[in-house]
Amino acid sequence: MELELRHLRTIRAIADAGSLTKAATALGLAQPALSAQLKRIERSLGGTLFERGRSGVRATPLGELVLDRTRVVLPAVHELQEEAVRFARSGAGCGPRTTFRLGGTHGPPLGGLVDRLAAAEPGVAVVTHTSWSEREIAASAAEGRLDYALIGACGESAPPESGRLAWAEVARDPVFVTLAADHPLAPRPESELAELAAEAWTDVPGDGCFADCFAAACVRAGFTPACVYETDTASCVHLVQVGRAVGLCRATFPETPGMVTRPLSGAPLVWRHLLGWHPEAPAALRAADVVGHVRAAHADASARSSSYTRWLADRSRVLHNAVEGANR
Repeated sequence: MELELRHLRTIRAIADAGSLTKAATALGLAQPALSAQLKRIERSLGGTLFERGRSGVRATPLGELVLDRTRVVLPAVHELQEEAVRFARSGAGCGPRTTFRLGGTHGPPLGGLVDRLAAAEPGVAVVTHTSWSEREIAASAAEGRLDYALIGACGESAPPESGRLAWAEVARDPVFVTLAADHPLAPRPESELAELAAEAWTDVPGDGCFADCFAAACVRAGFTPACVYETDTASCVHLVQVGRAVGLCRATFPETPGMVTRPLSGAPLVWRHLLGWHPEAPAALRAADVVGHVRAAHADASARSSSYTRWLADRSRVLHNAVEGANR
């Protein structure tokens, strides 16, 4: 693993907070996720950075060395970024836009956005970068390496880099479950989460709070997941198709042969699609157009999902009946 600026920010946050728990809260991460990230950073640097104790954490000699360099590097990079943004904002040396630089986590909206931008502006190249890490994508947009960050956030959780990026909510979807086509619950229009208590689960990784929100929803349903396989999208689909696990997906996720998507009763988990950009970068001038393209791409993906279309129609009917009943 190569050391990145986000790793230096993580090290500084831990030192400033004095404990992994407080640092995780400040960074918007689950404590186990931060501990795992710190271990990867320590392996990359060749030694332990912090000693853990009952009173918190204390930097080791290697940790002090890294922190000394971090206190120099991060302010210098921040100053460079601000100067670059001001330069770009002023229009100095800038000609017509030749590239859209998009970053996103995996899912239908990113492909739909690429398609719409390519169709709307055929003379402009579209460059993409994908990652399972929402924090990495957001940091790249904040640091000027990407024009737009297309990510998701669980429930009402704040997106990463909230202090440096402007965010627009593109859409809000329930989280669905993926089942093998021959699963006993597949013929049902929806399932209770508790009915899946004995299943193994599969999902793509992420560094937001979704794993914690899923675990909490399971506890409310009366069980703890026995096994969760975190892997890439193609492997998740395979594990579901062969009956090894059931999966979690966005409602717009396309069904494939041997697999169906179904809503969970009561929509215990919600996923928000977000588009972020630096408010002082040239990308801000086109943000409204890009948001419109993403919303249209999401609508297209929703229309292609028969299970989501049925869920939306059922919800609309329930709301309509509730309004009619209140007006009587």
